[in-house]
Amino acid sequence: MKKITLLAFACAMLMGNFSAAAQEVTYVEDPAQGYLFNRMQDNWFVEVDGGAGVLMSTFDSKQDFGKRLGLKGQVAVGKWFSPLLGIRVGGEFNQMIGVTHKYGLGYRPWNQTIGTYEGNALKPSKFNNIGAFGDVLFNATNWICGYKPGRFYNAVVYAGLGIHWVYEHEKTGAETRGDSWKYDGGADNPHSRNFSARFGLLNQFNVTKNIAINLDLRFEMLQESTDGHGLRTWNEYPSALVGVAYKFNKTEWNAPVVPVCPEIKYTDAYVDDLRAKLEAANQNIANLKKQLEECRKKKAPAPVAEEKPEAPLATVYFPINVSKIVGVQKNVVAAVAEVMKAESNNYVLTGWADNYTGNDKINTRLRKERVATVKKALVVKGVEEGRLDAQINDGNLTNYGAKCASLDRAVTIYRAK
Repeated sequence: MKKITLLAFACAMLMGNFSAAAQEVTYVEDPAQGYLFNRMQDNWFVEVDGGAGVLMSTFDSKQDFGKRLGLKGQVAVGKWFSPLLGIRVGGEFNQMIGVTHKYGLGYRPWNQTIGTYEGNALKPSKFNNIGAFGDVLFNATNWICGYKPGRFYNAVVYAGLGIHWVYEHEKTGAETRGDSWKYDGGADNPHSRNFSARFGLLNQFNVTKNIAINLDLRFEMLQESTDGHGLRTWNEYPSALVGVAYKFNKTEWNAPVVPVCPEIKYTDAYVDDLRAKLEAANQNIANLKKQLEECRKKKAPAPVAEEKPEAPLATVYFPINVSKIVGVQKNVVAAVAEVMKAESNNYVLTGWADNYTGNDKINTRLRKERVATVKKALVVKGVEEGRLDAQINDGNLTNYGAKCASLDRAVTIYRAK
């Protein structure tokens, strides 16, 4: 993914610089990055195959080839996990036809070899069994030629194991001739279990996206008592089957999507334009460096102290719905009068009332009466009336809410600017 990210970044940079002469970046699948896994429910298939097999036990070569062909069939379900690897499991039927010696595989005349028997020395042999199998599949075509969606032919090699149960065993038991070194007579058990190992080549021809014709060429090693009582041997069993496979859901594989940078065609005029832009960019860089150097040489200006809001000379507070100076507030007014008489400033007196109680008419009256009361008291204390500017404010003095409304019932005194 790092490769994809770097390529996308490079394309974006090119598009930023050459957008006037190039097309937009395109995105395509890139098989060189590998292939993505599909969902678990994708790439399943079922198949039904039928054909014939030839048993190649010890004495079968004495029988005509055509008389040794036995029917064979299978039903399987499988899944491909990638374009290369898959599995299939299923059930199968095998019919194996041949001949065996009537005295059993243990019969060995001294100084003779098998192959010089009288016609009546061989007995027909027939096995019918059913079983289950499992195969590991490997798509050799995709491995050698690369994966290609919609390819008509695929060569799939496989290997697997099987287990079978004989439900019909027609074979004359080995006859005794009285020699101690020969096997005793008696019929073989008509029901037995055997194992098999197999490998083969599955030739698959894709007719449509979901349907394929199978030609399965297989070679098996089958464990079975084919020649005489009690002798379980491994026997070759080549076979060929033809069938059909049906593929479910999504059958193809997708590669990661990568950006493809557009091709840029260079001309003399285009190159000249790039050079001019490069020179302009270099000049801008030089100017910025110069400005930066000049800024470094300048002394930093002294910090400007923030101006703090002027505090009132005094604040005279009143009870609710009262415009008369009461209690300690008389002392405040007296002290303020002494300060005013010692100064030459003019003063601004502002009357306030809270807006949480009463109504506008009452509150306006209280503001006027409170500021008039304080002004009159200061004049009585010896402050010149012309130095006092009385006014009112319809807002709240503090805006701390109804619980703090008593702080808004006041007259503030500021020095005039």
